[in-house]
Amino acid sequence: MCDYSLMGLPSRLAVEREELVVHRFSTGTVGLASPGDLTTMPINRVPAVCIAPGAHLLLQDIPPFLQRTLGVQDTEPVTFTQITAKTNSHRDAFRFANGREILLQELIGGQRVWVLDIPSGDNPRPDAAEAERERVFAGMF
Repeated sequence: MCDYSLMGLPSRLAVEREELVVHRFSTGTVGLASPGDLTTMPINRVPAVCIAPGAHLLLQDIPPFLQRTLGVQDTEPVTFTQITAKTNSHRDAFRFANGREILLQELIGGQRVWVLDIPSGDNPRPDAAEAERERVFAGMF
């Protein structure tokens, strides 16, 4: 949901169809924040936005060096995941369709992330989620 390094900050859960940005918080750690919060709130009050594992996102503005390293394009659909259960360890990551993963901590400040869908244990509806991802992804170009 949120790396251990974000636990001392205000936080909230992400909502579907929300735009977020990669942000370096006052603690020095990298997380996700709402662009609106960054422009309207005191910097030390901006909440970290937590995402449930399995959420489908659209990662944008992927720098060329990461595109080459990961074998991806400038904009890619990703799945939010956690790569370890170790305590006091960065674990929030993005999994690309090609199977490659990158820690949130390795992303560049200002990169945009769209929350396409958040899985629900009550009603997963994978077909509807896939259709929404395709609609959003196609509409961005």
